[in-house]
Amino acid sequence: MKSGNIIYAFIDSQNLNLGVRSAGWMLDFRKFRVYLKEKYGVDKAYLFIGHIPENEKLYAFLKKSAYILVFKPTLEFRKGHNQITKGNVDAELVLHTMIAWNNFDKAIIVSGDGDFYCLIDYLEEKNKLLKLLVPTKRFSGLLRRFNQGNFIGRVDLLKKSLEYKKKTGIRGRSKP
Repeated sequence: MKSGNIIYAFIDSQNLNLGVRSAGWMLDFRKFRVYLKEKYGVDKAYLFIGHIPENEKLYAFLKKSAYILVFKPTLEFRKGHNQITKGNVDAELVLHTMIAWNNFDKAIIVSGDGDFYCLIDYLEEKNKLLKLLVPTKRFSGLLRRFNQGNFIGRVDLLKKSLEYKKKTGIRGRSKP
């Protein structure tokens, strides 16, 4: 897809991760980064993620996979008997998109969250929206109007090529 344009992706990691998990599979983030590069020519992929100290190995893997990580401090609280960790990255994603505004020609937003409506609308208005990638067919109704411009792509339809397959340890093959 590379046409001389500088393409950046801005990824709501929790929305993406929880979305594909709700569809019954796990995303291979390394494969997803390769997909963004090969399909859309993404030069930089910003991954917005809540920071949890125990996840340093994951963060190292994501950096090695060519993501630029933008951390949000997390809050922990109890909801009934469950311990909940929350790291809402919406403001950071919008802020970083606007900070990088002059550095990219087109942007891909990866989220199905309607909180990004104003950002996506503005990107489209300024002819800087390349694609809105939503995790599944279930995404905010506020974003549905972007389907008219053929901006919406669904990650769940890419399960066959982007699914994480755990290694068995037998000659590096994946489990069947």
